[in-house]
Amino acid sequence: MAEETKEFTGASFNAYLTEEKRMMGVHCRSCGYMSAEPRPMCRSCHGQDMEWVQFSGKGRLSTFTCISIVTNAMGEKGYGRDNPCCAGIVTLEEGPRISARILGVDGNNPQDIKTEADVVLDLEDLDPEHPSLAFRPS
Repeated sequence: MAEETKEFTGASFNAYLTEEKRMMGVHCRSCGYMSAEPRPMCRSCHGQDMEWVQFSGKGRLSTFTCISIVTNAMGEKGYGRDNPCCAGIVTLEEGPRISARILGVDGNNPQDIKTEADVVLDLEDLDPEHPSLAFRPS
C-alpha cells in the first residue's frame, strides 16, 4: 500500500493534502492510539508500529479564536484588523483533535460562531507552498 511507504513526517502529511486531496493521520497498531498529526512514535505507548489512516474530514468545532494581528501570508490573503481570521480546534469524527483555520465564519462577529458546530475539511483554499488545514461549517 502506498500509505505505508511514506515516512511519518509533515512533508508526507502535506503531500497527502496537496497532491492527493486526502487528510491522513496515524494509528498505532500496538495500542490503537490515533493522531491527526504525523508522528513516527506513538504518543500513548511510545511504540513505533505506526500506520497511515485516512480521516473523513468531518468533525466538530471545539473552540476557536478570532485573530486580527496576522502574519504577512495571512495579510496577503486579506486578513487583518478589518477582517480577522478564525482559528480553532476541531475534534475529528474519528476522535483526534487538530488545530485549523475556520473558513466561512465572520471573525468580526465571533458571537455568531458556534462551538460544537459541524465542520468539514476545505481544501479549495489550500496553498501548495504553505499548506494549512482549514474547515468550514457544513
